[in-house]
Amino acid sequence: MKCPFCGYEESKVIDSRPTDEGERIRRRRECIKCAKRFTTYEIIESVPLIVVKKDKSREQFDRNKLMAGMLRACEKRPVSLNTIEDAINDIESQLQNSLDREVTSEKIGELCMEKLKDIDEVAYVRFASVYRQFRDVSTFVEEVSKLLQDK
Repeated sequence: MKCPFCGYEESKVIDSRPTDEGERIRRRRECIKCAKRFTTYEIIESVPLIVVKKDKSREQFDRNKLMAGMLRACEKRPVSLNTIEDAINDIESQLQNSLDREVTSEKIGELCMEKLKDIDEVAYVRFASVYRQFRDVSTFVEEVSKLLQDK
């Protein structure tokens, strides 16, 4: 590890501890040449997840887009930000743990709707109305009927 002070490429690790629920490791290092101390973080390198959209174009998975959609669906509802973040963490975890490096936007939408159904039914219907592109009132009523039958 290169020293940020003198540029020397050798240092020794003085202290090592996990951070962010074990997702990263914080290391205190000391430069062998100038004896100044600095901190580094070690994280697992993840392979990017690619989203295949409806028009067959591809883009890298963006957690912020998922967050924006769920926040919009939960707007003015009694749903905490922590609940939404937990749901997004679960979805992202499911996607990362699958062996597929490409996932369809439909799959992400379905996972999101599953989470929202458990969190808040109104938010679920809002999300579904945009995601499934309800064309008229009858499709909206069908979705609400399915929701009531599941109860």
